[in-house]
Amino acid sequence: MQRQKTLLSYLKKPSPEDQSSGDNTINGRKFPSRNAVPNSSTIDLKEEILGIETPPEKVPLPFNNGDNSSVFSSIMHKFNREKPRNIAKGDPCKISSVFTKNEGSDGLGNASVSLQSDTNRSSVCSNGKGNQEGKGLVSLIPSDDHGFEPETPSMQPYEPGLKRVQDNICSSGDKSDCFSLNASKRIKSLKGLNFKRKNLEEEFEMTSKFEWLHPSQIKDANGRRPGDPLYDKQTLYIPPDVLRKMSASQKQYWDVKCKYIDIVLFFKVGKFYELYELDAEIGHKELDWKMTQSGVGKCRQVGISESGIDEAVQKLLARGYKVGRMEQLETSEQAKSRGSTSVIRRKLVHVLTPSTTSEGNIGPDAVHLLAVKETCKELGNGSTTIGFAFVDCAALKVWVGSVEDDASCAALEALLMQVSPKEVIFNARGLSKDAQKALKKYSSTGEDFLVSCPAAPLLSPVQPGADFVDPAEVKNFLDLKGYFKRSCNKWDHAFDGEDHDVALCALGSLVNHLERLMLNEVLHNGDILSYEVYKGCLKMDGQTLVNLEIFNNNVDGSPSGKYLDNCVTLPGKRLLRKWICHPLKDVEKINHRLDVVDKLVDNATLSTAQYLRKLPDLDRLLGRVKASIQSSEALLLPLIGAKILKQRIKVFGLLVKGLRVGLDLLRLLQKECLTASLAKVVSLPVLDGDNGLDKFLTQFEAAIDSDFPNFQDHNATDFDTETLSILMELFIEKATEWSQLIYAISCVDVLRSFSITAKFSSGVMCRPVILPLSKPSNICNDTGGSTLNIKGLWHPYALGESGGLPVPNDLHLGGNTNIRYPRTLLLTGPNMGGKSTLLRASCLAVIMAQLGCYVPGETCVLSLVDIIFTRLGATDRIMTGESTFFIECTETASVLQNATYNSLVLLDELGRGTSTFDGYAIAYAVFRHLVETVNCRLLFATHYHPLTKEFASHPHVALQHMACSFKLKSQSSSPTEQELVFLYRLTSGACPESYGMQVALMAGIPKTVVESALSAAQVMKKMNRESFKSSEQRANFSTLHEQWFTTLLDISKTDGGLNSDNDDDNDLFDTLFCLWHELKADRSTC
Repeated sequence: MQRQKTLLSYLKKPSPEDQSSGDNTINGRKFPSRNAVPNSSTIDLKEEILGIETPPEKVPLPFNNGDNSSVFSSIMHKFNREKPRNIAKGDPCKISSVFTKNEGSDGLGNASVSLQSDTNRSSVCSNGKGNQEGKGLVSLIPSDDHGFEPETPSMQPYEPGLKRVQDNICSSGDKSDCFSLNASKRIKSLKGLNFKRKNLEEEFEMTSKFEWLHPSQIKDANGRRPGDPLYDKQTLYIPPDVLRKMSASQKQYWDVKCKYIDIVLFFKVGKFYELYELDAEIGHKELDWKMTQSGVGKCRQVGISESGIDEAVQKLLARGYKVGRMEQLETSEQAKSRGSTSVIRRKLVHVLTPSTTSEGNIGPDAVHLLAVKETCKELGNGSTTIGFAFVDCAALKVWVGSVEDDASCAALEALLMQVSPKEVIFNARGLSKDAQKALKKYSSTGEDFLVSCPAAPLLSPVQPGADFVDPAEVKNFLDLKGYFKRSCNKWDHAFDGEDHDVALCALGSLVNHLERLMLNEVLHNGDILSYEVYKGCLKMDGQTLVNLEIFNNNVDGSPSGKYLDNCVTLPGKRLLRKWICHPLKDVEKINHRLDVVDKLVDNATLSTAQYLRKLPDLDRLLGRVKASIQSSEALLLPLIGAKILKQRIKVFGLLVKGLRVGLDLLRLLQKECLTASLAKVVSLPVLDGDNGLDKFLTQFEAAIDSDFPNFQDHNATDFDTETLSILMELFIEKATEWSQLIYAISCVDVLRSFSITAKFSSGVMCRPVILPLSKPSNICNDTGGSTLNIKGLWHPYALGESGGLPVPNDLHLGGNTNIRYPRTLLLTGPNMGGKSTLLRASCLAVIMAQLGCYVPGETCVLSLVDIIFTRLGATDRIMTGESTFFIECTETASVLQNATYNSLVLLDELGRGTSTFDGYAIAYAVFRHLVETVNCRLLFATHYHPLTKEFASHPHVALQHMACSFKLKSQSSSPTEQELVFLYRLTSGACPESYGMQVALMAGIPKTVVESALSAAQVMKKMNRESFKSSEQRANFSTLHEQWFTTLLDISKTDGGLNSDNDDDNDLFDTLFCLWHELKADRSTC
């Protein structure tokens, strides 16, 4: 707006002759002279104009340089504005950001216009009555500093494409050539100046006449302002008197827009689609469309022809907007047949959002809309139940479920990572603060999520009154509407007979939202399925998936799971993600997958990839065909009905031809004797026989060839509508079998991907040996327990220094009856020595093994893992007020509360986010609890070297470190002259130091600073020499020994001694055994 003011002031600059007269006349319009406007009411030109872009001009603008005379003085009164404090005092005629000239009957809600000087005040209020002295005068258009432009996903300042081209042309050459006004060009330039003046005057008046759209006046349908907690962002209040004065076509538009103020609404007019008012601003800004003052009710509008509407909608969806289309239900001739004054009937036919789109370039990943509900339990420990429902509109599938959660919201975070929704709808008042923090963490405002997953979801709070709170009400609502009647399962079967009241309420919220978006095909024809976050699989919370960089690396967010992703089809890629989020916890099922992978590896001549490459996205094609059943209403729309029919014919033809390729692939596997093994992994449909899919599909292929031979570009007729409808109805009779076939093909694609990984990896791969879950036992009766033994383990994502393989290492945790290793590894070593890489590699190996995939290593034997916990890296969350140490403690608390005997726990540098003494104390206490109480498989990396002394003699702890060496730069023995060389080799024993000084030098810290740090370190070691000596002595007699002897003393004081039948005495037996083990070890070393 400030740019408009500056342009106007330049173009309406008075000539010297006009300055001498009493009035200034420009292009036939008179303006009062500068003498008519007192200095007290003028504005500070420097404050208003400095820094604003101006168009090319003959000479620089003569800004005020100390004297009172200025070329802008004659129109200063045009830029007068009332001070904000006067508006705040309740002036009945407030200045609005949307102004126009008082045209009387031309506008519905004429904006308030107010002009003020020290002598008179004239105003024209919204009712059109006022002092006639103000008629024809235009008040100030406010600057953009007020922030009155509409809220959009892209808030970057708009710069027209023409201006950018002009700037580039002028910047590339001599500016004098661009702006010179010599005699030969003067007439042409004056004509251009008049043209620019005319356009600028139109742009100056290009402001909304509807003051109830102004941010200071806008209200929802219930009259609430945006600051109200119950304000509804989806609706708009329109004054009743304004509605009464509207024409029929205006009412058509605003009756819909007032209920969908949050969407960009295209209004069909003949062969064009138009956007009005706030939507026009979005089209002008995002699509660079020219805005004009016309359309419905002479308001601001932009538009596009029918041929470009699909591309425009896709661009707006890609920028995060929700888009609706009001289509014509009849032609203009049909409307005239009802009367000369009849208006064409129009209707909002559908609303597209980034989370519900099913057409266009939506990418390979599934697009999900998620609804979440939460109920708190009465235990008082922060435990909650999360109910959820989410939909994939492209595949026409809805999932519902619930999961138990705690105060850390680990289960909610796992759900968000697994589903990866585009949008989350929730009731803000029904979610705890912790749950809302988790949503923000994984939303566009959470910096953690932007690193781990670039596609951050949109958070959409719903109105409290528009939400379901009674599950019985949801059941009655679904039965009354008849939703999900065509689902392969009845909707109530998706809950597995369990009490899922909170999941039902979440489903109600989702259905409400889909109803508003007019997605009836999903609600009537979609499948409803149950979804389990953790049940029956290896549990990994959201933070674990982030820490292990399963899907995206934490550096730039690029995909990191391509090592496993050798899938060819899009349904196969989506299924692989589901499998990675849900590794198996059943030995038999894992081995069945491994058997298929073995046969695919051995059968190198099998050409499955040739068939898979020919397949379209069968899952989404089947969803679009199901969505077309009994939805012929769209085909009746004039002008676009034939286009929709043509698309449906193409989709149906592609699906039928694609299923034939899939059937041929399964027949090939049947000849190679692979279907017997595959049938143990996935349920296969009947292919041959009278009831087989092969015979059934052949009939549809013949129908397509006869009725739609050129189905990809068929010229549809009215007769084709009935033919296609009958074919689709018959085809969907076997929808369950088609879904089974598509899922089987996807499984083949994923298992083939595993075989490619096993066969063509750059390092050694092996088939893992999977043992069942171990039963907890005390130390006396321990015959091996849980185990994780991998020889030659290497990280599948990491690369060596020269781009080769990383150094392989042997990892031994636990063991069987023959060889028993400690289940805890206390890992030390220099910074950047490879500790975190080893920790991540061990977890990835477990996940790959329980997926049914080969493992990077020479041999691998592991007992099943039920939960993986990770505490890796250091990060904070400023947006949620969580410090680095707080996040460390939160993640550690989840480990201590939920870890079991069969869990795998990774803790990296616990306690580094606080002071040295507090950090060491917490690390010591947590480590000891996990070793002696939980007794799980534990990898604990630390720089607290006294821990190695404390637990050097513990029978359940192994001390190892990442090896390194030194290379002398010179003959000097100074540490700063020694180059640290990382060997990345796992070696027995503890590392004496972390070699932080050498790493500091490598990082670029000045040598003088490092030398000063070395001197300070020597002083501190000397001052604490006695403490260091006492720590060294702990290697032979630790606090654990003290605890054991204290327990022995207590045993000696008990009456009756030990009772072997008493379960409470198991800890005493364990203590005696540990003491015996220590004494035996000490004696053997003497």
